[in-house]
Amino acid sequence: MSVSSSVSRLTDYFKRNRLRATVRRVGLTAKRAVFSGREVLFYCDPSTLMAATVDLSSSLSVERYKNQTDLSPRDFQKITSFWNPDLASRRVKERFGLGASLWLIKLKDNLAGYGWTLQGSTVEPHYFCLGPDDIHLFDFHVFPQYRGRGVNPSLVSYILSSLAAESHGRAFIEAAEWNQAQLASLRRTPFRRLGSARKLTLFRHIMVFWGKNETVRQTQDTRSNLSEPVTNQRPSREKA
Repeated sequence: MSVSSSVSRLTDYFKRNRLRATVRRVGLTAKRAVFSGREVLFYCDPSTLMAATVDLSSSLSVERYKNQTDLSPRDFQKITSFWNPDLASRRVKERFGLGASLWLIKLKDNLAGYGWTLQGSTVEPHYFCLGPDDIHLFDFHVFPQYRGRGVNPSLVSYILSSLAAESHGRAFIEAAEWNQAQLASLRRTPFRRLGSARKLTLFRHIMVFWGKNETVRQTQDTRSNLSEPVTNQRPSREKA
């Protein structure tokens, strides 16, 4: 995230939450940036799942959107107003432009959370290259008043089950190592742990450092040692 974007989000947060909450937020963000740069990566093979087998409770429903014009103004406003409306609106437009799908989960017709999927690539540089049929799940969010109700694992599991009928690749998602709530949520889905890694951008070149004892194998064409910086690599199906 750029400095200007970070400042814009912080200013907007201050307007909504005032000084004390903003100071706590800045401290938490700094702690995460300094001590928690590693992420835990997960994978799933949707083809092994039965399509549309996720049994949502009667109060939950999921909707999928592939363009902004079909999104209701009410849902769009809630998604984009949580942080910085201008920045969030640009991101929504950008992601639909890349071909991403937006998934909304609703509780009694009220928007409770959302997440994005994109096939064949990622919005930001990833830890390895995705195949043309692979799908990346990213930027999942549950609004505060709906947390603790299993909304996120229900949405993720529903998406994976829905993709079973249309995807011939694998699905990938990641969560920050400090985010214990998100990690616990993903353990309640068909996703399985792939490994932990850290990214470093140096002169526009992405270097990936896998965890010390990770056993993730690379594609047959790649013989790199995973304890060393690697780029543009993808775990092989044999191990993952």
